[in-house]
Amino acid sequence: MDIQWLCVDFTQLSTDQLYDVLKLRVDVFVVEQECAYNELDNKDRMQGVKHLLGYVGDELVAYARLLPPGSSFANSSSIGRVLIKPVVRKKGVGDQLMKMAIQYNQHFWLGKTISIEAQAHLERFYQNHGFVTQSAPFDLDGIAHIEMLLA
Repeated sequence: MDIQWLCVDFTQLSTDQLYDVLKLRVDVFVVEQECAYNELDNKDRMQGVKHLLGYVGDELVAYARLLPPGSSFANSSSIGRVLIKPVVRKKGVGDQLMKMAIQYNQHFWLGKTISIEAQAHLERFYQNHGFVTQSAPFDLDGIAHIEMLLA
C-alpha cells in the first residue's frame, strides 16, 4: 500500500489534519476498544513532540505520536498513540508505521533508547520491530499493557 508520510509539530498541523487525528484516535481507542480515558492529555502540544501521519490519498489511515526524552520516560524517547484505521489493517500498514516512527524517533533523538507502553496483546508485533519486553503486564485504563524498550 502506497502511503504518504508527514511528520510535523503540533503547530504545523492544519485544523483538518488535527480533526482527522483526534477523530481517528477517539474512533479506535475510545469507541472500538471501549476505553473511556483522558485522550487529550496535553502531550500533543508539548515542546518537541512530533505527529506522524500516514495518508492514502487524502484519507488518514495511520498515526503515531513521537515524544522526546523526559515527556513520558525520563531518559528515553517514546512512541505512543500508535494506530491503524480498521479498513487498512492486515495490509502491512502497521509495519510501515512502526518503521517510520522508529526512523523519525532516532533522527530527532539520536542515541536515545525508545520506550513504549504497548498493549500486551501486541507484544509480538513490537518484538518484530526490535522492542524487548521490560515488565509484566499491568493495567492501564482497563487494558493490559507492558513496558518495552528498543535500545
